[in-house]
Amino acid sequence: MPAMRRRHVVLLVETSNAYARGLLVGVHRYVVQSRTWSLYLAEHSRQETDFSWMEGWRGDGVLARIETAGAAQLVEQLALPTVDLSAGRLLPDLPGVETDDRAIAHAAIQHFVERGLRHLAFCGDARFAWSESRRRFFVTRARDLGIEPHLIDIRTSAMRAVERTMLADWLRELPKPVGVLSCYDIAGQEVLEACHMADIPVPDAVAVLGVDNDEMIANLTSPPLSSVEPNVVRTGFLAASMLDRMMAGQEVEPGLRLIPPLRVVARQSSDILAVDDPDVATALRLIRDNADRDLQVTDVLRAVGLSRRSLDYRFVAAVGRTVSAEITKVRMARVAELLTTTQWTLQRVAERLGFPHAEYMGVAFKRVTGLSPGAYRREMSNALTPRPHWIDGEEGELGDGSIALLEENDRASKRGHR
Repeated sequence: MPAMRRRHVVLLVETSNAYARGLLVGVHRYVVQSRTWSLYLAEHSRQETDFSWMEGWRGDGVLARIETAGAAQLVEQLALPTVDLSAGRLLPDLPGVETDDRAIAHAAIQHFVERGLRHLAFCGDARFAWSESRRRFFVTRARDLGIEPHLIDIRTSAMRAVERTMLADWLRELPKPVGVLSCYDIAGQEVLEACHMADIPVPDAVAVLGVDNDEMIANLTSPPLSSVEPNVVRTGFLAASMLDRMMAGQEVEPGLRLIPPLRVVARQSSDILAVDDPDVATALRLIRDNADRDLQVTDVLRAVGLSRRSLDYRFVAAVGRTVSAEITKVRMARVAELLTTTQWTLQRVAERLGFPHAEYMGVAFKRVTGLSPGAYRREMSNALTPRPHWIDGEEGELGDGSIALLEENDRASKRGHR
């Protein structure tokens, strides 16, 4: 059998930020499997206008973050099979893959609400379609919960002193405590700097959350920045698989496939428990600080000096769950984190978290999530071809699998502890 012809693919994907570099990792993982691609990539930024490095290139396909009119024009001139990795949709007839912005907004709001925050705000950059999308879904979800969010736009890549002062003034005027979702981590860094300028304590008065989980930025800010982690590797993997089919002559329908985020990575910038009831706040902190051990309800009752009936009543009033349900929720979230961020065996995860054995942990985890630990790990594996949510255009129905899973966790916890 003759060897398959090597296909030449150009990557019009910037190398200047962690999100785009994660996409390239996903593309690479697909290429390692196929072994039939030759990739061409030049270092450039999101707003690149100089594509002279493309002169004379001849190839078979394009993976592109089409964020500018110049990039769109170049793609049209190439007239090759192309998959778009941008939310801008400047060429809407192309098939595309992007992060699910509704799922990001919902996960952020859930993160804030779980910490007792009843004031919400969004800091965006109106130049970018993905920021506007996150703003829209953030506003809708907040209003569904009876909260009117506060909004501001900044120019994240060109902040001047006067703009940073304006941001600091806006933060001063917000009702406190407040949770601020920044459209991505660079904006989160600017919010933290403005809080420092305005002498606003973080997270006690302003809890800050970014998007992208760019670890370099998140860990260099003060305090370290919490962030929603998108599944960028999976996004790049899917885009590459779609382009492979297109270059083979298969039809791939236009429209945007949406990949939900992996998780919220909580760091110090949002480490707040804004609960009016001091006993509930003490109990919540104890539960979260002991997520890695087999904490019992009796341990919590001893710490706060209340009866189970009294504390359960106050817990339900404050967070909507009983003490036992909260312990289960926090513990299962920790199991899920270790399943997705380590290659540990199930037995090692169980031992690390104080479960008597892996089978016991597995039964508890499946009761909450509907999946066994092994199935959950496979479902979340970046290397597997994903099953994305789909829209046929901006007005299509967006998937919300990650939020549905979180909400099911709550329902399952309540069913298991009535």
